[in-house]
Amino acid sequence: MKQRQLRYVGQNIPRVDGVDKVTGKAKFTGDLVIPGMLFGKILRSPYPHARIASIDVSEAEAFPGVSAVLTSADISDTDPYYNGRPIIAIQKARYVGEPVAAVAAEDEETAEEALSLIKVDYEELPSAVGLEAALRHGAPLIHENSKNNICSHERVEKGNIEKGFAEAEEIFEDSFTFPMVYHYTMEPHSVIADFKEEGITVWSSSQHPFQVRGDLSRIFGVPLDRVRIVIPYLGGGFGSKSYTKIEPLVVALARRARRPVRICLSVSESMLTVRRHAVRVRLKTGVKRDGTLVAREAEIYLDTGGYADNGPAVAIRAATRVLGPYRIPHIRTDAYAVYTNAGSAGSFRAIGAPQTIFAGESQMDIIASSLGIDPAELRLKNLLKKGEELMSKLRAIDADIASTLKKLVSASQWKKRSRKKNAAVGLAIGATNAGGMPISVAMVRLLADGCVTVLAGSTEMGQGVRTVLSQIVAEELSLSLDSIRVGGADTTVTPYDSSTGSSRSTTLMGLAVQAAARDLKKQLIKIGARVFGVRRSQVRVEDGGLCCGESKLTYREALERRFGGPGGELIGRGDVGAEITGSLPVFWEIGMGSAELDVDRETGEISIRRYVSAADVGMAIHPAQCVGQEEGAAMMGIGHTMFEQMVYEGGQLVNPNLVDYRVPGFSDLPREFHSLLVENRDGPGPYGVRGMGEGGLVSVAPTIANALARGTGVRIFDLPLTPERVWRALNLKDKGKRT
Repeated sequence: MKQRQLRYVGQNIPRVDGVDKVTGKAKFTGDLVIPGMLFGKILRSPYPHARIASIDVSEAEAFPGVSAVLTSADISDTDPYYNGRPIIAIQKARYVGEPVAAVAAEDEETAEEALSLIKVDYEELPSAVGLEAALRHGAPLIHENSKNNICSHERVEKGNIEKGFAEAEEIFEDSFTFPMVYHYTMEPHSVIADFKEEGITVWSSSQHPFQVRGDLSRIFGVPLDRVRIVIPYLGGGFGSKSYTKIEPLVVALARRARRPVRICLSVSESMLTVRRHAVRVRLKTGVKRDGTLVAREAEIYLDTGGYADNGPAVAIRAATRVLGPYRIPHIRTDAYAVYTNAGSAGSFRAIGAPQTIFAGESQMDIIASSLGIDPAELRLKNLLKKGEELMSKLRAIDADIASTLKKLVSASQWKKRSRKKNAAVGLAIGATNAGGMPISVAMVRLLADGCVTVLAGSTEMGQGVRTVLSQIVAEELSLSLDSIRVGGADTTVTPYDSSTGSSRSTTLMGLAVQAAARDLKKQLIKIGARVFGVRRSQVRVEDGGLCCGESKLTYREALERRFGGPGGELIGRGDVGAEITGSLPVFWEIGMGSAELDVDRETGEISIRRYVSAADVGMAIHPAQCVGQEEGAAMMGIGHTMFEQMVYEGGQLVNPNLVDYRVPGFSDLPREFHSLLVENRDGPGPYGVRGMGEGGLVSVAPTIANALARGTGVRIFDLPLTPERVWRALNLKDKGKRT
């Protein structure tokens, strides 16, 4: 069937929020001022593990300008736990930086000074910082009601693992580590809360407003309809603002102060609030000598910190994502989220994937080298085909991964470059079961003047969702983009959306918005058919109006005919749920990369000469934004691979700032940077779109590690690949040792 020509979708239109953002007109939570607003500050534990014997807040409460001080004694009438963590430390602090008290005052300086007047008597306890300390025999229990420090355990099984290894002709077993890293969003966590008898209102930098609403409703015993979450623009998210973070604490402080309170965290405080899981992976893979994968066993430990947060969900994903998109008949993986005395880990772009794909794709190259098989050919031999299942409980692969890999091989000139002697070139594949829960609801309102307002609960955090949703509505209604407005999420106004994350918004909210626009279009066509005196099939939508033959009716005129005069509006409704797919994931996100490196053997410094990424996006609704997502993800991956690492010593985070914790800058850009968008229009979203934004990240670390190994003969199993680590590995090479 011939596809119709698209007018707005697939075009690089100006971003609908672009001017406001570059001119400073865009408002973020920290920019807002609510009448009567106080300023909050948080007192944090200086110990990684300590019992709180007593807290004396009398001097702080008496300090001029202080309106309220909050401790755990003030939340005894609430249900104070969410995602396994308390609003504020209750009886015990489990990591350095855990909130122990909070102050609301007339200004930030007063609040900060009042913190110094709070006297806390701690009984320091033995701590377990890091996986090794938390897992050792006799380790101090971080949660006393547990037998050990295992937070959760996820097992994935298929076939018979013992039989699989017995059938294998070669067996490879390796261990890998991935450090804890920080999201570094340009906007740290910020919340304003107002608690009144009629309800709770929160302005927050949250990716999940409806989940925050649900948590606040339960914690404070307030019905959902009396909890309002308003989301301005976000200065980045990457999962750091997924789920509920500091909102309950700010609400509790506002309740005690009886005035609105704003708390804006510093970067250092945000680093202690959420991070990516540090991971240790033991990976054992059995193969035939022709490269056929037979069995894979993995043991994965994730440092989830003092509280669970969504560590169990990350463990679930890690247990699957370590398998790669390969045909493996015999599988057993065990993933354990582990409590440690460090700040809690949570969602971070492609949960559980960068860590485990680093292990899996590094070992694929180890296997290829040992068997004398080209790494690309080894992968092509074992890739799952479209329609094949990785696991029986997961949706079958819905993308042509082999085709995308072949495109990457061609675009990166793999065959030519990899044949060069000592060429530091590598590649890796990322495929993740993405998409999140398929629940999104949207409304499209046609106003009396012919303009359209889109009501959608997806959070705009820089990824361009408002622009993409505008394009979908413009395409469906044949309406100019300047007539369409997409506002921010407001749980009292915008319909429900389960979350903004897991690459789901364009696919799932896009479907809901498309359905709402089509519902509105049906209503308009019905009006047009009555006015023109023809069948509905004879009416078409064109150039912001209704047409039949030579007759035309603008949308404004259609509304006037419907309501008998100026005024009135039409509302289109759309939603998606589990019916769009027989099983999860909603789609498989496909991304892969190839790198060529320069390695300074004297210093161990790595620079990236050339990087090529390939992303199967199904359909690029806004190609430039897709490329931006892919490049941004790759740069984040370069940071995780080359130098990013949160370092703890004695329970203290010793690099809690952007001086000591380095993120990528322009000097770290590959000298050549190419992003390939694969558009097969076979995704489940509007016009065949498939979510993207995470796939470009997950293959970076193994790609670079594989290139380093190919070019120097040094295989490094632990990230980051700092100059010192690379230099030491190069110097130990002749001794047959590994780092």
